Amino acid sequence: MDTSLIIEGAYFIAALLFIYGLKRMASPKTARSGIVVAGWGMVLAVVVAFLYGLDVNERAQPHVALNLGLVMIALGLGVGWAWYSGKKVAMTDMPQMVALYNGMGGGAAAAIAAIELFSGNAQSHGVVVSVLAVLGGLIGAVALSGSLVAWAKLDGRMSKTIRLPGQQLINAVLFFAALGLGAAITTAGVTGGEVSFLLISLFFILALVLGVMLTTPIGGADMPVVISLYNAFTGLAVAFEGFVLQNPAMIIAGTVVGSAGTLLTLMMAKAMNRPVSNVIFSQFGESGGEGDSDIEGSMKAAEASDAAIAMYYASKVIIVPGYGLAVAQAQHKLYEFVKLLQKQGVDVKFAIHPVAGRMPGHMNVLLAEAGVPYDIIHDLEDINEDFAQADVAIVLGANDVVNPAARTRKSSPIYGMPILNVDMAHQAYVVKRGQGKGYSGVENELFYADNTSMVYGDAQKVMAQMIEAVKSLG
Repeated sequence: MDTSLIIEGAYFIAALLFIYGLKRMASPKTARSGIVVAGWGMVLAVVVAFLYGLDVNERAQPHVALNLGLVMIALGLGVGWAWYSGKKVAMTDMPQMVALYNGMGGGAAAAIAAIELFSGNAQSHGVVVSVLAVLGGLIGAVALSGSLVAWAKLDGRMSKTIRLPGQQLINAVLFFAALGLGAAITTAGVTGGEVSFLLISLFFILALVLGVMLTTPIGGADMPVVISLYNAFTGLAVAFEGFVLQNPAMIIAGTVVGSAGTLLTLMMAKAMNRPVSNVIFSQFGESGGEGDSDIEGSMKAAEASDAAIAMYYASKVIIVPGYGLAVAQAQHKLYEFVKLLQKQGVDVKFAIHPVAGRMPGHMNVLLAEAGVPYDIIHDLEDINEDFAQADVAIVLGANDVVNPAARTRKSSPIYGMPILNVDMAHQAYVVKRGQGKGYSGVENELFYADNTSMVYGDAQKVMAQMIEAVKSLG
């Protein structure tokens, strides 16, 4: 049988598995199986890559000939590191792992572009291939360095938001300089001129620096959107390099990832009522403290046992999880408490804000890990009207996504961002380790409201106290 037919057929099947797996990921109930399906698609694509390399003589593409020894070493290192780190990573570290892995995808696309440009293969195949190689290299390099900065911020290795004078002008100069070098590389290669090693090296250096400069000024509150945006960049870069290598699996996988990442980025930006350009080019949180001093009211402390008893005798309770819940690893204790409330006949629901946590879907994954049923987990637009009928709303570790300043204070940097209407519940409790501000640097007006009480402490310990208090009621 013709090897090329086997290769094309296998790539087609891999593409179907990618698409079907992504479709199943759209629902929490089928997300796990969707990941497995897409994973098998990737395994098939990798296996076929070996056949693709062995078939290079027939395809007259010697530049993709495989050095099987190096490939096996690379695969072994990659699989080993991914398996170990995936098993070891804590739920609180999942956002930075996603950012890191996303950066590796962009870096891989940039590496392919570098090989094709340095060898001259991309230029020899004409203007279109050369342009796609340059664009894929630029976008992939930006995604790599930008994702590494996002990882450093999320992992606490870079705690300071760095903003330089004339930051946007510097970024514009870097961007157009990189484009100019890319154009020079393409023009020289296509016209038969010699493309210098220095020119290509400088192009990638500028692209990497641009990714760093774009990401360092962005505050932590915007990190979920940034991660999603760089995910879209990575997909686009991979798709471009797929065209360069004439690899259908890369084209389809990159297109699917790029489109999904773009849609998710737009949805999350909409959830924050901010355009994506504002996320990238604004200085969110820089003036977060303005107007905080005129907040009326005072914070009122409450005991965990009092909050637990109030929920035990309530008819309807809405729970708002946030990053503090993930930090404390209290999701299992929380669900144990929820089951006690449900046994008492309390109607319990979870309210999820689109940008809660540190990455898209962070809270959904956290609750799924604890076994919380999907039918009591609701998105903002589905549950926001229910807060007015809730006897008790309890917030665990969330901050900016429940701040009424987003509705009332025009001077606030989060003004206009849709929030969960916790302040409209009859009674609100906020579980928080201290009186600090959120990631945006904005003081939370909810904490000072007349119907809000603060339960100070680590969420894990607070939930244990609540469970004990409810059990003591008999």
